[in-house]
Amino acid sequence: MRTPLPTPEPPQLGELGGLAYALFLPDGEPSAGIVVCHGAGSAKESHFDFGRVARAAGMAALAFDARGHGRSQGEFGPTAFADVVTMLELMREHTPQVALRGSSMGGFQALHAAAIADPPAVAVVAICPAPEDLLLQGLKAGRLDFRMDPASLEPWLRTLDIRKAVASLAGKTSVMFMHAEGDEQVPYTISEELFAVAGEPKRLLIVPGGHHRSLQHDGEMQAETIRFIERAL
Repeated sequence: MRTPLPTPEPPQLGELGGLAYALFLPDGEPSAGIVVCHGAGSAKESHFDFGRVARAAGMAALAFDARGHGRSQGEFGPTAFADVVTMLELMREHTPQVALRGSSMGGFQALHAAAIADPPAVAVVAICPAPEDLLLQGLKAGRLDFRMDPASLEPWLRTLDIRKAVASLAGKTSVMFMHAEGDEQVPYTISEELFAVAGEPKRLLIVPGGHHRSLQHDGEMQAETIRFIERAL
């Protein structure tokens, strides 16, 4: 008979300012902290696998539900970047060195939030980041499945420029872009364009094949995220 696998230690669950979060802490002092931003229509639980990877590497990880998603209060909209900064500040209670990891709409949030964070994040890892023009297209086509107020969301998205946000990180925040070449929702050329306007230090990984969600849960890509953040420290 097989020996059952041990049950992973669960994260600490909490709420701050209407934002529901899950915190993964290592046994000792964390070498860094990572705030994880999920994609449109997703939730923090989708990234618990990465939270456990980060914890095993001696880092803290905090995944949270964006407004309009999961157990967080309110609707997704103009407070999105400030909400990410709030989670950065919460993570800094455990370690001063904090990075961001975001996928799809979460990559959009992570890059924009890093542009306004003070003190700055040490690194951002953006996985198939969705720019505001694609989010606007999804909004108009009715493909965005979360709580929102279109009357405020659409004009807010129109004021944003993710390329300017990325360019502003030069010299203060290391940036890594990951994208599956087979992404059927956000073309991999988006990451190539953002990488081109980013300043050093930066890195670009275009992975053959795959799909929109494949890299988020790929063990090798998760390990690359950890290594990139370690180098940024």
